[in-house]
Amino acid sequence: MSLLPILTIPDTRLKAKCKPLTNVDGRVATLMDDMLETMYKAPGIGLAAPQIGLLERVIVVDVSENRSDALAMVNPELIWTSDEQAITQEGCLSIPEIYAEVTRPKMVRVRYVDRGGEVREMDADGLLATCIQHEIDHLNGVLFIDHLSSLKRNMLLRKYNKAKK
Repeated sequence: MSLLPILTIPDTRLKAKCKPLTNVDGRVATLMDDMLETMYKAPGIGLAAPQIGLLERVIVVDVSENRSDALAMVNPELIWTSDEQAITQEGCLSIPEIYAEVTRPKMVRVRYVDRGGEVREMDADGLLATCIQHEIDHLNGVLFIDHLSSLKRNMLLRKYNKAKK
């Protein structure tokens, strides 16, 4: 396994829509392992392929406290979202040190292909649902700050750019 560089804004690859994968092979399994290692080291609770410069529909997440419940998903898609909303403080490895409250569906059902090539479905709520939605957003070129008002987004971007200097 190897650590991968994590892209940060304003890298244009973070705003690109990713292409679905047609099969899960050894390369994709290795990619998933490398993404998990990179996510844990960062440290983060989720990572999407575009964050490491690959425009492929692959995400990894692990919201467990002991970091032992990793999920790796190829071509994840939300097939149901609850009407009930939750407000969660979100951050992103691609926008370091910036956090904001984001409103998203509280519960989701996601369909994806696992590392063995099997199509799976799972229900998620709470932090896991938020994390899955956040990472799927990355696959569509959407950052968590895109869910904010333009005023709030611009304020956070100024703060980020000032901190980078």
